[in-house]
Amino acid sequence: MDEILALLALEPPGWGGNLLRGLVSSLEIAFGAYFLGLVIGIGGACGKLWGGETTKAVLDLYTTIVRAVPELVLILILYFAGTDLINLILDYFGREPIDISGLVAGIAVLGVVQGAYSTEVVRGAIQTIPAGQIEAARAYGMSPWLRLRRIILPAMLPFAIPGLGNLWLNATKDTAILAVVGFAELTLETRQAAGSTKRYFLFYIAAGLLYLMVTLVSTYVIGRIEARVRRGLPRHG
Repeated sequence: MDEILALLALEPPGWGGNLLRGLVSSLEIAFGAYFLGLVIGIGGACGKLWGGETTKAVLDLYTTIVRAVPELVLILILYFAGTDLINLILDYFGREPIDISGLVAGIAVLGVVQGAYSTEVVRGAIQTIPAGQIEAARAYGMSPWLRLRRIILPAMLPFAIPGLGNLWLNATKDTAILAVVGFAELTLETRQAAGSTKRYFLFYIAAGLLYLMVTLVSTYVIGRIEARVRRGLPRHG
């Protein structure tokens, strides 16, 4: 028992501090990717519902590809090919290549993946709003941005929270995939700790418990948010 506590200690020579730092990195990426995906999702949903034919076609292609291709493959493509493409464009315009940090790259890659799913969640939620509400706002002369901020987003939020909550839980787990590109999040830190000590069962169980803790806390918070935004709405079932 003393050996196990020593291995999980927060201070060297224990690995507990490494696991907690990995957890913090995972949450940083998850938060960044989730909110980037949400911004993409709101824009994508509006484009699919009210955009021109070209916009709708591009967005349909985007959401179809992201949902069809395994996330690991997408992450590998976006992480490596995306960086190379950016530097090729910079080189074409005579600029110096840039070295994108792992945190920024991780957020951008997962944000693009999250954006496709957020687009469909938000689009479905917007379609639950009675068309007359949006038409009335248009008739009163509200600009598209004002209609979105004052009418569409508040009205669709109760219907979007369950789907968006699931996307947040997916974001926390998808950070583990970034271990394959060498980003020091929880899964990679766990693998390094297990490999160094040969205590695979101990460290992977510890990592699983940390992910479970994040899920339980997130589920509680999402439930509270959903209950708050659905106040005054009729209950179904």
